[in-house]
Amino acid sequence: MWKVVGDRETGKLPPYQFINRVKSNRISSLELSNYKEIVSAHKGAVNSLQVDLIEGRYLLAGASDGSIAVYDVQSATKHEGNGMVAKHERILVVDKRHEQGHKYAVSSATWYPVDTGLFISGSYDQSVNVWDTNTTRVVVDFKLPGKVYRTAMSSVAGSHMLIATGTEDVQVRLCDIASGAFTHTLSGHRDGVMAVEWSTSSEWVLVTGGCDGAIRFWDIRRAGCFQVLDQSRSQLGRRPPLLEHFPTKVSTPKSFSAGQSSTIKVRAPQKKTANGTGAKRVPSLYRVPSQTKGSTGKRLHPGLLSSNDRATAHYGAVTGLKVTENGMYLLSAGSDSRLRLWDIESGCNTLVNYEVKRIEPRKALQLATTQDSSLVFVPCMATIKAFDVWSGRTSETFRGHYENVNCCWFNSQDQEMYTGSNDRQILVWSPPKIRLDEMDGGGNSEQDQDCWSD
Repeated sequence: MWKVVGDRETGKLPPYQFINRVKSNRISSLELSNYKEIVSAHKGAVNSLQVDLIEGRYLLAGASDGSIAVYDVQSATKHEGNGMVAKHERILVVDKRHEQGHKYAVSSATWYPVDTGLFISGSYDQSVNVWDTNTTRVVVDFKLPGKVYRTAMSSVAGSHMLIATGTEDVQVRLCDIASGAFTHTLSGHRDGVMAVEWSTSSEWVLVTGGCDGAIRFWDIRRAGCFQVLDQSRSQLGRRPPLLEHFPTKVSTPKSFSAGQSSTIKVRAPQKKTANGTGAKRVPSLYRVPSQTKGSTGKRLHPGLLSSNDRATAHYGAVTGLKVTENGMYLLSAGSDSRLRLWDIESGCNTLVNYEVKRIEPRKALQLATTQDSSLVFVPCMATIKAFDVWSGRTSETFRGHYENVNCCWFNSQDQEMYTGSNDRQILVWSPPKIRLDEMDGGGNSEQDQDCWSD
């Protein structure tokens, strides 16, 4: 470690490389923390975790006993063990005893992206509530036609305040906090929707995963989904680099003079339309299939075409989705115990083989990735596995829970991970504290001792 610091001081290591080196070293040494403990206030399975995106300080948790709690992960409530173990107790809790609390399990709890003054909860009691953090009162509530599996808000939105909700109903509904009404109803899935995720590069793009095994991409400004992922459509590894378009070289006819160039541009032949003009090429994603003989000649609406697309991304229900920080790739988990990496632009399965043995098939799962999207953390029954995103190899296996893990969240500010399980506990996984003598290799620890006084 001192060598890295020395290289930074001498200028051999640029600042951003030094930061990335320190962060990667801390992430690679994650272990069950022995100096930080979150005292769980829940009496049921912990289903959802999220640290606020503003300060990276407040952890929001929702549990199956209908309780929602907020913990301060930076300031400890008290210390034990001669001050060695920091205890973090809840600073806010809402449960069934609250007059506006949920009556059944809380399946999803998320912060309002730009302010910790609001948070959103979704429950099996078929409701989504928007809470005021300071008064612990519901300011807006939405009634839905089925159990709520997942809620999500866009972290990059600047022109809307929409909550995407996935329920046991086949339709995805968007709830507007500003108006208190439903603004969109997205139809296309043939079964309940267990996973919803907003794009990290566009505030208008929503990704949904259903119990029908389909993953659909929606642009909320237009009707119908614009992309349906197909597991049989694949490409190997990362996205190939963009090819530069050079003019095509052809042989020079004999009639050409010696002074003429032998390099010409060749254009693809264009089909003539009825009015004699050349038709522009339409991307295959939006192309309407040609009409067969005997058809009425009517063009189908793109939204209707997408609803007829029965391509599947998993052989079972899609239980978890996670878009990478750069918005270029999508990770999906399914009840078929498969984890897949998708190239969002091409819609292809990258065929990365993740060493997954078993994934909980009956509940919606919450995946987590590091800030540079090099590792993905996946709940695998009673363990959490960290996979290398690009190779699929298991980087680390975290064991500490007694029952199945439902959710995990990676705090990029402190390089810590928080996990919630059916055992009602919230565990903290953090890098070990490094003392100065350990950073120096331990060789000079005796020289720093006080040897001259009695």
